[in-house]
Amino acid sequence: MKARLLLLLVLLLASLGAATAQTVIDTTGGRYYRPLFPNVTVNSGVVFGSAVNSAGATQTLTMDIYQPTGDVLARRPVIIFAHQGGFITGTKTDAYMVAVCTQFAKLGYVTASIDYRLLDIGTILGGGFDTVNIAKSAVRGMQDLRAAVRYFRKDAATTNTYRVHPNYITVGGSSAGAFAALEVGYLDKTTEVPSYVGIAALGGIEGASGNPGYSSAVLAVLNLSGATENPSLIEPGNAPLCSVHGTADATVPYLQGRVGSSLPPKYVYGSGRLNPRATAVGIRNTLRTLRGAGHIPFENTNATGQAYADTTFRTIRDFLRPSLAQAGTVLASRASSAAASVAQAYPIPADDIVRVELPASWQLPREAQLLDAAGRVVRTFTPTSNDLTVLRGTLKAGLYALKFPGQPALRIEFR
Repeated sequence: MKARLLLLLVLLLASLGAATAQTVIDTTGGRYYRPLFPNVTVNSGVVFGSAVNSAGATQTLTMDIYQPTGDVLARRPVIIFAHQGGFITGTKTDAYMVAVCTQFAKLGYVTASIDYRLLDIGTILGGGFDTVNIAKSAVRGMQDLRAAVRYFRKDAATTNTYRVHPNYITVGGSSAGAFAALEVGYLDKTTEVPSYVGIAALGGIEGASGNPGYSSAVLAVLNLSGATENPSLIEPGNAPLCSVHGTADATVPYLQGRVGSSLPPKYVYGSGRLNPRATAVGIRNTLRTLRGAGHIPFENTNATGQAYADTTFRTIRDFLRPSLAQAGTVLASRASSAAASVAQAYPIPADDIVRVELPASWQLPREAQLLDAAGRVVRTFTPTSNDLTVLRGTLKAGLYALKFPGQPALRIEFR
């Protein structure tokens, strides 16, 4: 009897050890759920890129990075937030951005609030405050948010200043920032962008805001009072979605409707349509419906606003924590095995961007060449992380081969 009990105990300990080994992010002791850290350290004005704005000038892009003071953990998950303001106003230091970044940093996350390119005041005063320019600004915001994601992956692969885990990066935003976050998570084909935007002239979906060569794939998307062009942007295999939205939102519709009262109106779909779409295609999601609430009620400073802010915080907290015990980003989970010995590329064919996942067992950096159908080298890469992004740029439609020394050529196709 004693021998049987001892055997059961050994098996139990072994199973617990295996479960622990599979958990990449340590959530024990209430980490990422309770405010274990009373203080937060802020690195202000961190430059993460630059890009040409609507006025034609090059704008330096900065963010404020929040870290739990005294934390010594080697790898931590990241949440990047983008502020509200209709793509014409707002900054990374808006009160709600400071509050939400601080709250999650106290749980143990590394958080960041970014500034992104807004519609230039000269363009507005010159009569350019229209649907087309606002739509272009939304794309620029998406591109800048993608650059911020790539910044943390680059940092993890190089200086490791912020000790982040590159497979656990979440993007979120409020109102306009939520539009940008939704596009980062779900806009992955140029055909999904309205033709009047002129996505190619803006630099494609990934843009050129900084940190090329690193993936902008995300662990999850936080949509706070946002909307998208069409629910069909959300497809099987995309990142999980968490939405918080008021049913009486007269600025961004909870279900669907027109936005831009002073503009030629644009039809969009809000959280009440996006989350059911996510459910229909098998994506884990949470929708916190704020009955009778207006636009971004969690940003109000009165008692009711603070109650909404607390509800929003707890909704995001509870939604994210299960993801921390899973395999990581959508990019990582698409591989059949993390220990695969060959590189994998998708989507094939692609319009503008192919994402390449390199096996975890590979020693990096290692050089790669992109060959055209005639066998000519058209591009070279030296990836320093296991996520490689191949941008189409000026490449013509057709087949290409991505060749790593000693490995079978990887098929790349642009249509």
